[in-house]
Amino acid sequence: MRIFYMFSLNGSDESFTHTQPIHNEQKEHKMTTTAAQPITSAGYFGEFGGSFVPEPIQKLLDELETTFNASKDDPEFIAQYHQLLAQYAGRETPLYYAESLTRYLGGARVYLKREDLNHLGSHKLNNVLGQILLAKRMGKTRVIAETGAGQHGVATAAAAARFGMQCDIYMGAVDAQRQQLNVFRMELMGATVHAVEDGTATLKNAVDAAFAAWMNDLDAFYVLGSAVGPHPYPSIVHEFQKIISVESRRQILEQEGRLPDAVIACVGGGSNAIGAFSQYIDDENVSLIGVEATGKGLDTPLHAATMEKGRIGIIDGMKTYSLFDDNGEIAEVYSISAGLDYPGVGPEHAFLKDSGRVEYTGATDDEAVDALVTLSKTEGILPAIESSHALAEAIKRAPHMSPDQIIIVNVSGRGDKDVQQVKDYLAQRA
Repeated sequence: MRIFYMFSLNGSDESFTHTQPIHNEQKEHKMTTTAAQPITSAGYFGEFGGSFVPEPIQKLLDELETTFNASKDDPEFIAQYHQLLAQYAGRETPLYYAESLTRYLGGARVYLKREDLNHLGSHKLNNVLGQILLAKRMGKTRVIAETGAGQHGVATAAAAARFGMQCDIYMGAVDAQRQQLNVFRMELMGATVHAVEDGTATLKNAVDAAFAAWMNDLDAFYVLGSAVGPHPYPSIVHEFQKIISVESRRQILEQEGRLPDAVIACVGGGSNAIGAFSQYIDDENVSLIGVEATGKGLDTPLHAATMEKGRIGIIDGMKTYSLFDDNGEIAEVYSISAGLDYPGVGPEHAFLKDSGRVEYTGATDDEAVDALVTLSKTEGILPAIESSHALAEAIKRAPHMSPDQIIIVNVSGRGDKDVQQVKDYLAQRA
């Protein structure tokens, strides 16, 4: 297997390729895992994960892991984090019974976990607040982040403003153009937004540029927005996003007296889905479904269906499923959604796929847009185009389920940012 880890160094366009992982010694320290507790002492989920990065970055990751392990069990840190979730982010978010949508579809009762009502309009702030607190404990004064649809960038800019930190956000130029509202929101909160022109000028290229910027300033803190990247980032993101299912599990028991039959979430890198699935992994009677972006269709090259079409390799410092072209290079991917057009997936998702605990499927651009319109017209709720991929799967499944069954859909964000794009898409399709 050829192994690739690519990003620009020293601001240049030159990238490098490794035919062997840099920190391969970690592969020999895996241990038996379960679906509920897949992570190993070496930072692997089964065979997936690890840390394949240059030595200067590895030293920072080791420091981050030490800080994270000390902080996540520290009552003072936990109290500060939950205070911010309540008073700054506005949690908890509702678990809303979508009665009109349920009646329209027939079949299963559909509940929506309303992460769109979190401060700034998505689940991203859950993770960012935790990472910013870690950065403060490490004495950092500057943060760097990548963003696709802009929601992670907005959350990072807000938290950096809250704590008086310098903030640089890297965003693909294509994504910056189609998410101009979020670019302006970041700039309003004092962040510098760097539009990345390399490659397809989308999320993967933004990740590469952000890592390169980190290499040029090792005193900065990298706020990684999804459940991807080298260890310990996937575990950190899981820890700070699990609040989604901590709440929804308690809420559905309070409202229905039992657990749902299915939990559905969209998957790009996979942070909202990891958060939505986390507390149900041990509940074997609860189906977990991750929905990727199949774009223009799996029979075309215009998709981001990593789980359905990808193979195992190294991307962005982790071993996971990724999409590669015929030359073994990381493939160019496509989605109407700027938050789902990523050629890889988080290593925990890769483990959950191979273990059979989570079913991964896809929704096309058309299906996602139609789902967005359906929820808007039935419930008066405008979901993000990312979240609409998960809604599309619920719309397919609910009519074939009985009225006493329950689906929870994680509405990972609100769709204000997508209104013009959806309007243009519908006009072109008419």
